[in-house]
Amino acid sequence: MKYLFLILVSLSSLLNFLDSCKREKERTADSFEDIVPSTNNKAESLEIPAFSRSEDINKYKGFTVSYNHTTLVPNWVAYELTSSELDGDYDNKNSNFSRDPNLIGSQASREDYSNSGWDKGHMAPKADMRWSSQAYWQSHYFTNICPQNHKFNAGDWNTLEKSVRNWARKYERIWIVCGPIFTTHQYGTIGQAKVQVPDKFFKALLIKNGNDYESIAFVMPNNGQHHPQNSYAMSVDQLEEIIQRDLFPNLEDPIEEATERDFDLTYWKQ
Repeated sequence: MKYLFLILVSLSSLLNFLDSCKREKERTADSFEDIVPSTNNKAESLEIPAFSRSEDINKYKGFTVSYNHTTLVPNWVAYELTSSELDGDYDNKNSNFSRDPNLIGSQASREDYSNSGWDKGHMAPKADMRWSSQAYWQSHYFTNICPQNHKFNAGDWNTLEKSVRNWARKYERIWIVCGPIFTTHQYGTIGQAKVQVPDKFFKALLIKNGNDYESIAFVMPNNGQHHPQNSYAMSVDQLEEIIQRDLFPNLEDPIEEATERDFDLTYWKQ
């Protein structure tokens, strides 16, 4: 009887494990199919960079995340911001940072950031998500958060976020991809879970200008120094060399090549 009980317990554990694997596989596959645009729907997903099936892609109300269960920060966060969305007025001073309750696998927590000396830095800013209470609350998930130097978060990064909103208003819509960059890992990790602190951050932007597209990218060090915004600017091609990822691949060729090759600051005035 004792051996039968052990066999039944082992069998139950195995079935639960296989079921969880199946659910994770289905969830990843569903996310992949939901996000990858069809040939006739490319213009609606221009913000989504190239990614592999091994990445954990999470589609939220207002943005999409590739979450890294090793670094415990996103690989990238992408979203489209329209001028009409900027008219949203949802705000909640009591909104709390939290784990994504539906995410399978390791993720950061509030405890990891507590007394760490690092800000909980949004990739998709909550100010860009005020058009929806769900999008606003989901922007506080740790899948959208990275450790940021406070002066950087409240300074040059915040200034760039405000510029993005101004450009969304001016051009009616803007496609955004942003995320962390790791180079020397000079800042180490925080918390018991060892959340990795990025060395730098990137933000790539795309707008439609008549029948053409314009793009620009920014790379900023995760420190408290202040520099003019344009000093961080580069072409999307240059950024792709740094992060080794194809950005805006859903632009039709040869439009993608021409758009990402360089940038014109006259379109990106603060």
